[in-house]
Amino acid sequence: MSGPEPNGKVLTELRGLRDRIPQLTGTLVASTDGLLIAHDLPAHIEPAGMAALTAAQLSLSHRLAATAHGGGFHEVVVHGEGGDVVIYAVGWTASLTVLAGPGTNVGRVHLESRPAARAIADHLAAMTGEADPAQSSHSK
Repeated sequence: MSGPEPNGKVLTELRGLRDRIPQLTGTLVASTDGLLIAHDLPAHIEPAGMAALTAAQLSLSHRLAATAHGGGFHEVVVHGEGGDVVIYAVGWTASLTVLAGPGTNVGRVHLESRPAARAIADHLAAMTGEADPAQSSHSK
């Protein structure tokens, strides 16, 4: 793993998510400014680069949601030939990225990932000692 040592609770959430959905090929948590927080990615994906890409997509998604509907952003799904990438807002400070192989049930990914994103937001808030003002808006 590159970067600082990840929060153990966040890493446990990531690994638990992959255990519950075997078709997932990787998971990652990054700050909104693109810094890697924790990952459970395959060796061929560079974690810091993926964190930066996730932050860019998160920023665009926040802007698009705010412009189109005047509200906050919760998640975005990118369907690709080789599988799906789903990015969830983790409060206002981070994102959860989930990589799913081809044919993975995206509904199941949402069912498992949304609570994981909320739990990760709680863990990150506890680390900084701050309450997350977006927590109530992410309770889908």
